[in-house]
This record gives sequence, structure tokens and C-alpha cells, in this order.
Amino acid sequence: MISMSTRCVPLLSVLLLLAFRNGVSFLLPSASSLLTTSSKSRATVTNTLLNYSQQRDVYTMEAWAIENGYQKVDGVELYSEGDDDWSMMTNTDIPAGTTIMFIPSTLVLSSDAIVKEYGSNFDLELTENALKQMERDLAKRLPLFRLLVKILAEYEKGENSFYAPWINSFPTQYYNGVSMTDACFACLPPYAALLSMNERNAYSRFLNAIRKGFLPLNPDVTGDDSVMKFAYNVALTRFHEVFEPTRQKLIAPMADMINHSSEPNAEISFDTENNCYVTAIADIYAGSPLSVSLGDPTDPTPLFAKYGFLPTGCNTIFCKAIHLEPQINELGYEFNQLLFQTDTGEVYPAVWDIFLLKILQDYDADLASQFTMACQNSDEATKETFHSNYFAYTLEALREHVYSILKDVDQMTMEAQSYDLETHPRVPVIVAHNNLVRDTFSMTASLLDSMG
Repeated sequence: MISMSTRCVPLLSVLLLLAFRNGVSFLLPSASSLLTTSSKSRATVTNTLLNYSQQRDVYTMEAWAIENGYQKVDGVELYSEGDDDWSMMTNTDIPAGTTIMFIPSTLVLSSDAIVKEYGSNFDLELTENALKQMERDLAKRLPLFRLLVKILAEYEKGENSFYAPWINSFPTQYYNGVSMTDACFACLPPYAALLSMNERNAYSRFLNAIRKGFLPLNPDVTGDDSVMKFAYNVALTRFHEVFEPTRQKLIAPMADMINHSSEPNAEISFDTENNCYVTAIADIYAGSPLSVSLGDPTDPTPLFAKYGFLPTGCNTIFCKAIHLEPQINELGYEFNQLLFQTDTGEVYPAVWDIFLLKILQDYDADLASQFTMACQNSDEATKETFHSNYFAYTLEALREHVYSILKDVDQMTMEAQSYDLETHPRVPVIVAHNNLVRDTFSMTASLLDSMG
């Protein structure tokens, strides 16, 4: 049995008891059953990271994780359909409530622990202060910044890094907002472009703070744009956030291989010592991928901007009325209330509200105030009266917006398709996003046209 720290033994006992009660046994490998991490795979960390043609070394990473305390139920395996996009699946049925995976805190990267680790040797506080001075809102991203610093520090160590097998398992190409160019942004509708640019701008601020030189990181590493963007994307796309006992971001190797679903069958949690648990929240049948939720399933665009993929099974999308953000804020609405149904084009009630508020504000401030109060107080009768009286105006404004987006999306998609995929590899996901918008908005346009 793999030796574990004294404080982890009770946790392991609990896991084994839970597994026994669920009829599932944990894999407890002996040292002789483990694959050995080769010195060659560890020594080529730096070169591997920049070799875009080399396949990800996920099995060496899994062996490293097992050797250092990672445990999983029998039947859970790494899985790929051959495109080097890896995930986790199960070959056996897993009942709801089962602890599927356990990753000890000794493997987990913690933004709080990074402060303690580098507090005496790194002038982390000075760098973070420089970051906060660039933009006040970046203070809430400090846990992410700390993960970036940790990944860069481990990258520098090369073969001497404890995390070398994990680093060698990462993809080297990303398709999210951080990795996009200005040409990519020009091919996206305003909302998607805004979120994607926000991600890239945050990365630029991190880059500038690190390059001020307050941290004892190798300038050859921090001066390499490819390495910096790679490390940032690793931190951004693999963390999970917790708020108790403190707000921090954590990355758990192996748990970070589980992909997103709008109907997840598992969840990732951490105890107060930063040990990680992956738990089944539904019955998972043999042959099924493990999945967790990485974001709000009602609006795929933030996932597109942050992670660089378009979730399948999107039932709704944001109405793209980013120009009405003042009205959205005034009514206290969230973007996930301002939706179009992707299979029917149906318009959610809150969308009608923001378009009507804009009309009333342009027409009569007193009426706008009355309507705002009705919305804030959930006075449905008064709202219905307003909508009835001004329906023709709201319909026309909404229809104009929908047809404007359709026209823009068609032009943007044509522009994207004219790009060379060798220099613009993100074109397929951009086109997929735009096609989802076009298809949904086309149904909405037909629906609005039928109303008058």
C-alpha cells in the first residue's frame, strides 16, 4: 500500500468505508504495479511544452498521481477518441453518492498554500500590488495569479519539478479568449467578443506584472509569450474555486481531466485540508464519461470565452443585447435571465422588459420609472399593462435588434472562413459559436414576424 501522511490515513479509511458500502472498491496499487516515470519524460518538460505536434503524455501523469496517493474506483479510466482531447470515463456502473476519485492535498495546487510557499523567497506581495494598481477589479483574480506563478516556477525546474509528469500531460493549444487575436474578436458578436477580450486583457495585466521583475523567475521563461500564455491557460482552465474556510482557487491533478456537461454526473469538492473528492451526484452507467459543471448551462458564451469550447446541448443563449446593459443593471437582471430558446427561438420575459424600458426612457421618464418599479417589485399586473400598451414598439425594437445580429453574424462568419487555419486555428469554434447564434436568432426572427 502506498504510504500516506498521518493526517490522510483517517480520510483514506473513510473513503474505503464509503466504497465498501457502495459495493465499489478502490484501487490500492502496490509500488511494483506502478509505471515508472522515465527520466527522459521528465527531463524534456521545457521542449515538450512548446512542441505542438507531440501527443500529451497522460499515462505517465496518471502513474505519477497513483504513486503519490491518487485513488479511484475500479473501472474509471482515461479516455480519448483519438484527437488528443482526453477525459475520464467509467467501464462499470457507479451509484450516486459514490466517492469516485480521491486526490490528496500533497498533489493539489492551492492559491493559499502558494502564498506560504513563496512568501519568504518571492516578493509576491509587491507583484500583486502592482497588479492591483493596474486595475482594481483584478484583486479578485489574485488567487488565479498565484496559480500562474506556481506553474511558471515548476516549469522552470524542468526535470527537477515534482509536477513534471503533470505538466507534460497538458494540451499545448487552446481556443479561448486568451489565445484569440484581434482578427478573431472581429469575427464574434459583441457579447462574445467582449467576454473573450476581457480574458485576454486579464492575461495581459498578469503578464505585465510578472515582467516587472519582482519575482525571481527566469527571464527566459517570463519573456517567452508562448510559455506565459500556456501557463496562464493551464491555471485558468483547470482551477476550481472554494469559499470556505477562505476563498481560494485549487487545481487537483486527475480531477482536472473531467470535462464539462450541462447535465453533470459528478462534482468536485475539497475538505478543509485541501484534499479533493470527486463524487457521483447521479447514477453513472458503464461506458459513460465523467462530467462536472464548469459554468452556467443557460449561457454557453462565457464557457466559450474562458475554456474555448462550445457546450453541446445548449438550450438557451444570451439575447446579445449588450447595448442595453444600463437597462439590465437598472432592473437588476442577470444575463442568464435574458435568453432566447435555441430550439424554438422563444424570447424570455426579461428580454421584453429591457427593450420596453429603453423605449419608455426615450419617451417619458415618469413612465419609465413606473415600469422599473413594477419590475423590481414583481408587479406582474402593472408590467402586463405596460407591455400591452407598448407591444408594437417593443416588438419592432426587438425585431430590429435580431435582424441586425443576424446580418452581422453572417458577415463575421464569412470573414472567419476566409482565414487560413494554419494561422487561425480557432476559426472552427468561432464559426460553431456564430452558427448557434444564427440558427437561434433565425427562429426568433420568424417568431417575431408572426406576431405582427
